[in-house]
Amino acid sequence: MLPFGKKSIPVLGVDISATAVKLVELGRSGGRYRVESYAAEPLPPNSVADKNITDAAAVGEAIGRAVRKSGTKINTAAAAVAGSAVITKVIEMPAGLSEADMETQITAEADQYIPFPLDEIAMDFEVIGPNAANPERVDVLLAASRSDNVAGRVDALGAGGLTAKIIDIEAFALESTIKLIAREQLGGGEDMIIAVADIGSSVTTFSVLEKLKIMYSRDQQFGGAQLTEEIQRRYGLSYEEAGLAKKQGGLPENYTSEVLEPFKDSVAQQISRAQQFFFSSSQISNIDHLILAGGCASIDGIAALIQAKVGMPTSIANPFANMSVSSRVPAQLLANDAPSLMVSCGLALRSFD
Repeated sequence: MLPFGKKSIPVLGVDISATAVKLVELGRSGGRYRVESYAAEPLPPNSVADKNITDAAAVGEAIGRAVRKSGTKINTAAAAVAGSAVITKVIEMPAGLSEADMETQITAEADQYIPFPLDEIAMDFEVIGPNAANPERVDVLLAASRSDNVAGRVDALGAGGLTAKIIDIEAFALESTIKLIAREQLGGGEDMIIAVADIGSSVTTFSVLEKLKIMYSRDQQFGGAQLTEEIQRRYGLSYEEAGLAKKQGGLPENYTSEVLEPFKDSVAQQISRAQQFFFSSSQISNIDHLILAGGCASIDGIAALIQAKVGMPTSIANPFANMSVSSRVPAQLLANDAPSLMVSCGLALRSFD
């Protein structure tokens, strides 16, 4: 069940992050994608740690609440494991093999590629295309993860009333959404170097795509929790109260100048540092466009500030910008949450494979 699964199955895209469950259902209407349902539900603290589910029952309860809130009628789902928990490798195979024969041969040879006992892993493969050096062979993408990483997501989905049909890889889901954004908002993007800064609660992931494929990704320990903690410290609130105040407003007048603006500067510094790490480790010396994702991307004015300080054309991720939206979807909430729905959108796109 990793990561390619069965094709053409209507699925909910369910992203299980460190702090929330985010659910997206997509349909098609008149040649356009349509957002049929969407919901986000917070997770109890520590129910997901280091991108591993530690409390499947608590995550399942949040998934169940999100399903009920969304009003969806679909009970099949696609979720994803973190790229750091997955081994991917491109291998060569004879071109004439049937899928069943290829599976048999890969299974027989898997211990050459996977440094874990085969009874402890979930594995899948997909033919990429002909091998450039030898037309009698094909390149095959092999992906494997420890079975417990996959089982944790399957169990959580089950506890939330959903059946797991696809367990994907977060990076692949992100690629799918970036392809959509590039095609609809960046004129295609095939010839561009595109960076994505996903600013999560505690980790910022800086990824770079060439030919719409992720060729570099690096995590930094920095995220929106630092803003919440500063609000908590400065104004004597609980962490939960600080989180609500950050989203809903009502903080003292000095909040913007003394707390929010310094945090925005810190975000720009982190992204500038991530960009320099990338340039120093690659032959590429220019990024054509930066997309900001994650909860912090919704902070007012952050894209303009980062563009000015980092020197890259910068936009806020919104994969739904050119989609129609069902009347049952709260459009303003969807727009506000769009930057943090990149993975769940990419997972929902699996319905159309």
